[in-house]
Amino acid sequence: MGNRESLLEGAKQCLLEKGYDRTTVRDIATAAGVSMAAIGYHYGSREALLQEALFKALEDWDAGLQAQLSRLDEPKGPKRFAAVWRLLHEHVEQNRTMWMASFELFMQAQRSPELAALYAQGQPGATAAMAALATGEIEETIDAETIRTVGAVQLALVSGVVMQWMSYPGDAPGPDEIAAGLRGLVAVLDA
Repeated sequence: MGNRESLLEGAKQCLLEKGYDRTTVRDIATAAGVSMAAIGYHYGSREALLQEALFKALEDWDAGLQAQLSRLDEPKGPKRFAAVWRLLHEHVEQNRTMWMASFELFMQAQRSPELAALYAQGQPGATAAMAALATGEIEETIDAETIRTVGAVQLALVSGVVMQWMSYPGDAPGPDEIAAGLRGLVAVLDA
């Protein structure tokens, strides 16, 4: 593995251990076993390296989550909904640092126009994945309107619930409460 790849792996390790804001150039260089100057040579800046490492780590993490979701054998309906949310909850518990990193990425994007543009490029894929998660359909077969509506709402729901699970895990809603809350919202809309 060359210095560039070592830096990327070292940066991913530091992101998981320390988070985006607390990771220093020295931390990355030490984890990678290279000089601090190698960061500038290969990536231009700490921020550029951390952003690339974060996107790569999130891609790997998402692929793992998608693989777990693809193995769910529940048919569409309330049982699948509950199974998906149980799996998501387990995933948050097992991958807490990556979920935190995904929220850190969002926060960093609010301060960096370049990162915001990269973050925005990933949103269509995120909403399509969330539409597939919500409907149980294969992502490539979902129409644009479902992605824009169901996918966007599912993304907002997952983001918000995950924040609750991470902030106050003992009082955050579980699959049954989430389903009941959605039914309550539908009742309000249908009134």
